[in-house]
Amino acid sequence: MDLSHPADRRRFPAYARSRGIPFEIARPDRSYDLVVLSEIADLKTWSSYRAGKVVYDLIDSYLAVPRSDPKQLLRGIAWYSKGFQRQPVLDFRGALERMCRRADAVVCTTIEQQQTISSFCPNVHIALDLHDELIRSVKTDYRAGRPFKLIWEGLPCNVYQLATIRDALREVSGKHPIQLVLLTDLEQKRAIPWLGRVRTLDMARRIFDHVRVVPWEQASWSDTITQADLAVIPIDMDNRITAGKPGNKLALLWRAGIPVVTSATPSYARMLEAVGLSQLACRDTAQWIAALDQLIGSEEARARAGTLGRQYVERVLTKAAQLQAWDEVLTSIGIEVPKEVARF
Repeated sequence: MDLSHPADRRRFPAYARSRGIPFEIARPDRSYDLVVLSEIADLKTWSSYRAGKVVYDLIDSYLAVPRSDPKQLLRGIAWYSKGFQRQPVLDFRGALERMCRRADAVVCTTIEQQQTISSFCPNVHIALDLHDELIRSVKTDYRAGRPFKLIWEGLPCNVYQLATIRDALREVSGKHPIQLVLLTDLEQKRAIPWLGRVRTLDMARRIFDHVRVVPWEQASWSDTITQADLAVIPIDMDNRITAGKPGNKLALLWRAGIPVVTSATPSYARMLEAVGLSQLACRDTAQWIAALDQLIGSEEARARAGTLGRQYVERVLTKAAQLQAWDEVLTSIGIEVPKEVARF
């Protein structure tokens, strides 16, 4: 493990570095004052750990999926095949429940998760990602280019979700020249690893013709985002995991000052309602068309959406507030937070 995944860099390790808390990669045969487990930690091993306090960082809404769901039934085997688990997990949901019961505290990312997890652990906290690593520039010019640049960012395994707005993109592109920019990896492994890799561009062109893929790089992330005209976050609402995603991506894009149109997941809908932009949380193709038409056609609307979003994260999701959320996790289980260190 090298903590290179965004979920590692932006969660507890980022908090610990900001607070000056030393840490190492945990081994289950050692005793620690505190073990903070990522979502994909070995569930069977760590749910039996008794040599210290345990915090489980459960980011995604796996507990929202019924035990009988076909994907849920296979998830434990899939995690084993990827090397996340030392042994196959036949009852994946049961393993998650045992992990939450064992944990002294669970950290999650949405109100809905908190309500579900509280059935298994009475000490549940919400904390969103820390994004310091990416924000190096902020969008201030909302004039549109030609073609109009719509940007999507994320892991290539999620490119398929753009299909949920295929019809909206085709409708709107008939009125406005559009280029869809994907900020992601150029390739990804196929579902069956020995079949090799697939190009992200090939996947995207099955959804929309006018696509460009830009390699995801930390150093250039802000520049690529701010050079676009509008960001989109389409979500597969039929998938309980993706529909239960937190507001991390919307918050990240807002920090860069770019206007964003999203699917109406509970988290995104709450955030957009909070800034008076509920019309940008879309529930169907007609709403996506209306939202895209509005923002593509109006520099003023784009500037308002980008500015209100940035003001929201600067007011509500400050670094101080996010570090405080993790402080409260530790103090809730009797771990003292260093008072002399608070690097913001």
